[in-house]
Amino acid sequence: MYRKQFYLPSEDGFVQAVIRNYTKEDFDELIAIQSESFPPPFPPELWWNKEQLTEHVTRFPQGALCVEINGTLAGSMTGLIVQLDRYDTHHTWAEITDNGYIRNHNQNGNTLYVVDICIRPSFRKLKLGKHLMQAMYDVVLHLNLERLAGGGRMPGYHTVASQLTPEQYLQRVVTGTLYDPVITFLLHSGRTPVGIAQNYLEDEESQNYGVIMEWRNPFLPTKN
Repeated sequence: MYRKQFYLPSEDGFVQAVIRNYTKEDFDELIAIQSESFPPPFPPELWWNKEQLTEHVTRFPQGALCVEINGTLAGSMTGLIVQLDRYDTHHTWAEITDNGYIRNHNQNGNTLYVVDICIRPSFRKLKLGKHLMQAMYDVVLHLNLERLAGGGRMPGYHTVASQLTPEQYLQRVVTGTLYDPVITFLLHSGRTPVGIAQNYLEDEESQNYGVIMEWRNPFLPTKN
């Protein structure tokens, strides 16, 4: 199981952070974090529920991570293992994560796939998402997997969708011409774009597109 303790700079000096596996005792707080992060009009039925969280800690507890700040739960990140070709963009979030229930977790797969990452709004200045991502890279190394992969939203795309294709938008984000709050964050976290997935998730801001992005295990030879 995973546990990492460190200190982060804040406005009042340093705060103690702990990244660890979440358990059943954390479920109520994890759901509260979802409600704070995705307030109305976001539908509450799309927040984590206890059945999903139970599947996470039962089927793949190594992929169920949370972060505490001074003892307060501040965010979480969840993954599952799947078999995935490197350039496969022909899947939706619902298909590859079993709608977040991860009952399709494959312990013999080659890829740690990100289901979700969520940070409490009051803690986002601490850049906890990047630290959780790094922790998942640790899991990739520990399990000797080929990569971490996942689809990122493009919430800024709707503002330029009439002028740019999704591929053109992504290229401008990569070159720094445009900023996207999700894709830019993933780039800063070490992820590399693989391609655009159509109808990846129902998201008006992203025009239903997702960017499949990976982080490859640096200790394994590169494969196509």
